[in-house]
Amino acid sequence: MEIEFDNNKPILIAGPTASGKSALGITLARKHDGVVINADALQVYRQWQILTARPDQSEQAQCPHWMYGHIDIGTPYSAGHWLADIRKCLDQAQDQGLRPIILGGTGLYFQLLTQGIASIPEIPQEIKTKADDIERTDGRQAFADLLVSSDPKTSERIDMQNPMRTRRAWEVLMATNKGMADWQDETPPPLLAMDDCIGINLISDKSWLNSRIEKRFDMMIDMGALDECQRVLDAGIWDENHPSCRAIGARELIGHLTNDDDLDRAIIDSKTQTRQYAKRQRTWFRSKMRDWHQLELTNT
Repeated sequence: MEIEFDNNKPILIAGPTASGKSALGITLARKHDGVVINADALQVYRQWQILTARPDQSEQAQCPHWMYGHIDIGTPYSAGHWLADIRKCLDQAQDQGLRPIILGGTGLYFQLLTQGIASIPEIPQEIKTKADDIERTDGRQAFADLLVSSDPKTSERIDMQNPMRTRRAWEVLMATNKGMADWQDETPPPLLAMDDCIGINLISDKSWLNSRIEKRFDMMIDMGALDECQRVLDAGIWDENHPSCRAIGARELIGHLTNDDDLDRAIIDSKTQTRQYAKRQRTWFRSKMRDWHQLELTNT
């Protein structure tokens, strides 16, 4: 399917990890006087450069890049924070005459951007503490099981394989006595309507993508991923339970650094988790972005 770019609409690029989003975004930004804006939940953190495959200095020098590495690990940063930040970026892009090219692998961010965000009250600390107890006792999958029985409407709508999403939905239900789906149904208009955007979902052959994932993680090790993890440890900001510390491979590599866990085993486990994450991303995008342009990249 041919994609028409000569209309100055914002461009949204979604796709699984290692699928070539950054390269495509830079190409389009250079051709269409654009700015690449981050829609990846972990690339916002300053200390994760290598493990999140954040665009490096040479890539960022090719065109403007915004919202990359602007938050410190350990700082609370929700989807709502991201949406507030990107609102400012869109205004700034308009003022500077730049075309927004929003790219990343966090499907929830694109959903909120194009469908809006519910005005859910802050979750009380006692609910979060109870959620911590459940996660510690019954595991992260427990929230999905609880939602199926207590909030089937939400369980049919969200990614039930994502423990962060299911925990959040359970916390909302406990705190407000109203399910996430009901909150979403009362959502105000989105920041960007899809009719006013060009949405691109990157698709690829599974074996091709898995091969790229394997090679990229080896490159991360060669580029200093272990040193990056050591710096996080030395700074005293590592907390494996904090959302900012869930970069794939971080827990495994830090286990090697702190407990002398086998490095080869840590690398194998990290690659496996990355493949599993990419599979979840593909499933999400296939379900939620059926009306987007489906673009296959196999030569990047």
